[in-house]
Amino acid sequence: MPGIEGVKSAVVPPPGVYYRGYAVHYDADKADGLPPNSSVKVDALAHRFIWVTETEVLGGQLGFEAILPMVRTDLDIGNGMVRDKQTGLGDLFVGSLIGWHGDRWDAVAAAGIWSPTGKSSRPADPGFGYTELMLTLGGTYFFNDEKDLSFSALSRYEIADKSSVNDELVVEWGLGKHHGLLDLGLVGYSRWELEGGKAETHAVGVSAGYFWPQLMMGIDAGVYQEHSVKQGFEGTKFRVALTKVF
Repeated sequence: MPGIEGVKSAVVPPPGVYYRGYAVHYDADKADGLPPNSSVKVDALAHRFIWVTETEVLGGQLGFEAILPMVRTDLDIGNGMVRDKQTGLGDLFVGSLIGWHGDRWDAVAAAGIWSPTGKSSRPADPGFGYTELMLTLGGTYFFNDEKDLSFSALSRYEIADKSSVNDELVVEWGLGKHHGLLDLGLVGYSRWELEGGKAETHAVGVSAGYFWPQLMMGIDAGVYQEHSVKQGFEGTKFRVALTKVF
């Protein structure tokens, strides 16, 4: 799901073990390419576990991660033409990553597999029903030595193992202003369906985050408004991300 990382999205943390929980609410009652009076509401809680090791690969720190989402979807196509509401565990993601750090920049590259572990027999089921390879590449640049102003971009290329599903490219971006442990930002995301597909979504929003060193814990919240949507829903997304360092 795009729009979950915010500012400094391409900064890999130092070696250690981390938990990152994402709570997302998405609400849309406008749609392009669907029957009139279509709507969807999605509530998701994704559990992400990250282990950044001391091992260096290609000059960067090697890490591993796993993501397990829990999703509730209320879908209505054409005012009752198709109506479904489901709650359950979504597809499992397992992957590896490499993070690089410079004086005024950070970068990340990653690869992983979404496995079809979630139910996918009904329209609102949390699983997609196919395996997907996800490749990630991103960077963050700090405009001054104080590192209080940054721009980040994080791209994800998603390749499905089914010929009937087109590849997708997702790009998240964030322009951040940092006041000590407080992060404020202008954020957004874009999503394109590739290989001849026409689906396209763009969004812009704002975010704010804070980190408590005494608790080794941080929280980040953001709200996004989608626009210029083709072949899909256009709505509002609110997310909160909690990070705990162990």
